[in-house]
Amino acid sequence: MKEHKFMYDIIGVGIGPFNLSLAALLEDQPEINALFFEQTETFNWHPGMLIEGTVMQVPFIADLVTMADPKSKYTFLNYVNEHERMYQFYFLQRLDIPRREYNDYCQWVANDINSCKFGSKVEDIRHSEEGEDHYIIDIMNVESGEQERYRSKHIVMGTGSVPTMPQSFQDLPNEDVFHTAEFLSHQERCRRAKSISVIGSGQSAAETFRELLKEQCEFGYRLDWITRSGFASMEESKLSLEHFSPDYVDYFYQLPQKQKEEVFASQDLFYKGISNHTITDIYNLLYENSIGTNEVNVSLRVLSEVENIRRKEDGISYEINCLHTEKKERFTLDSEVVIAATGYKPYVPEFIHNLTSLLRWDEEGRYKVLGDYRLDKTKETSNEIYVHSGISHTHGVGSTNLGLAVHRNKVIINHLMGREIYKIPEKNVFQTFDV
Repeated sequence: MKEHKFMYDIIGVGIGPFNLSLAALLEDQPEINALFFEQTETFNWHPGMLIEGTVMQVPFIADLVTMADPKSKYTFLNYVNEHERMYQFYFLQRLDIPRREYNDYCQWVANDINSCKFGSKVEDIRHSEEGEDHYIIDIMNVESGEQERYRSKHIVMGTGSVPTMPQSFQDLPNEDVFHTAEFLSHQERCRRAKSISVIGSGQSAAETFRELLKEQCEFGYRLDWITRSGFASMEESKLSLEHFSPDYVDYFYQLPQKQKEEVFASQDLFYKGISNHTITDIYNLLYENSIGTNEVNVSLRVLSEVENIRRKEDGISYEINCLHTEKKERFTLDSEVVIAATGYKPYVPEFIHNLTSLLRWDEEGRYKVLGDYRLDKTKETSNEIYVHSGISHTHGVGSTNLGLAVHRNKVIINHLMGREIYKIPEKNVFQTFDV
């Protein structure tokens, strides 16, 4: 194993939008030596859902740097300018941008930052008290298998989330039964199917269903959408959006943990609903497809909970066993392809458990997080672990919202530098959440 003796100030685990934002902002802080590692070969943000026509759910100003430094060369507007598309964007007259363009923008930034190392998997992290206290980070080059060891005063975790699948879905052929996160790579399989079922009720389910509905007339499959909760619109009013602000994060953080759980559970429509324009698109497609026949080969099954699925004896299709949640009656649907829009969960790498004795954990087995995004530790040490992932239980509904990424990194950088590099305004919204 190759050992690097140099002591970095901070090493990042994972390069998604949050850590990429931090890397971009640290480019203007030459006194900080930083490295960021990502096991995939290139930056790719939810590649299975980069469907043509899908847009970001935050305005373009919520890019990697603008909310901290509008003069940075890594702003989205500079990306547009560098690609000689400024007039096209000007005439577009939109705040939201295509999801594929956001991904391309992030790739443009990642390719320009030398501290971002792709194809490098973090395999282990340990805390060392030999000499100057620090973290030891073991890296494996994904292509060559070669291992390297790095040292850093601090760590920042940005490991994101992973798709979740119900237990009865997990042992079935992935070609036929898969998560929406893999939709684009399975789109050709969908086009060959005689029947497709989408299970779930959020934005990913809606975008997948919309794309399938666009192509249904051409490929002729039956299309079912099964949801337990119905097709609820995301809460997108201006004052409701203020819940995705530093002010609300600070208010939520100081609530007792039991109350946090109750409040968070009541806020589904802030982040789990379907955007109004997506619902409008779907309804318009249903209407268009019904012209001349008054019916479409589509079933929208609400109040329907999928209990399990199993492969049928014909080896071609799957039996989806459902429960109507109000009538308490069971029914069955058959489908050749089943697409699960069953959400994501925070990815906590296995190696984090090597730091168990250093970290404080709650009764649910989740790490405790301080208000400034540091993990709470069991002993005094100057070595911090900052965290972007898995903090909804402490910081609430905006924890995964891209509009708060830059604010979080401003807080992290100020703490890391020991002084105010970026001003943190005390009042950002019109509402007052606290007394």
